[in-house]
Amino acid sequence: MDLVEQKRITLETRIEVKLDLSGNFIDESIIKTGIGFLDHMLELLSYHSGIGLNISAQGDLEVDFHHTVEDIGIVLGEALDTALKNRQGIARYGEAIIPMEEALSLVAIDLAKRPYFHYQVKFPTEKIGEFDTELIEEFLKALAMNGKFTLHVINFYGKNSHHIAESIFKALAYALKRALKKTEGEVLSTKGVL
Repeated sequence: MDLVEQKRITLETRIEVKLDLSGNFIDESIIKTGIGFLDHMLELLSYHSGIGLNISAQGDLEVDFHHTVEDIGIVLGEALDTALKNRQGIARYGEAIIPMEEALSLVAIDLAKRPYFHYQVKFPTEKIGEFDTELIEEFLKALAMNGKFTLHVINFYGKNSHHIAESIFKALAYALKRALKKTEGEVLSTKGVL
């Protein structure tokens, strides 16, 4: 699980990601997407998961945030998949239920190479500042599909959209931290391979 560098360049975006599952540059993680709220969520994800993360993104933000947010999810997922290689020596499963004041969210993951995404979240507002709340689903879906893992996200309740989003990203961070915990031996599967 060494440092992974991943890029995606399209007519709409240019995304560069450096990811280190050992967290070697966690104190130096630099995240600049051009979208302040997304930077905040990704900084939380890096800090609470212990994953070193540098992200640089330029996108057609004058259109809207959709292409940039989705493409960051794609590239981050690809980098995670590359870093995990054959998934040997990790716990594989992780879950977390995280509160953020009045909001409570659950995230459960299986890092097996079987991508699946379930999302059960309703935000009370369509925007958090300038950020469309529907883009959280787009980001997480792109992350799971390109990271080739199963991801379930459920928000039980909450009144403040920012708090709901923060509880989701922190729960994702702690679920990843648990799933990435090092174990002895082979791939954690009765098949012997994922």
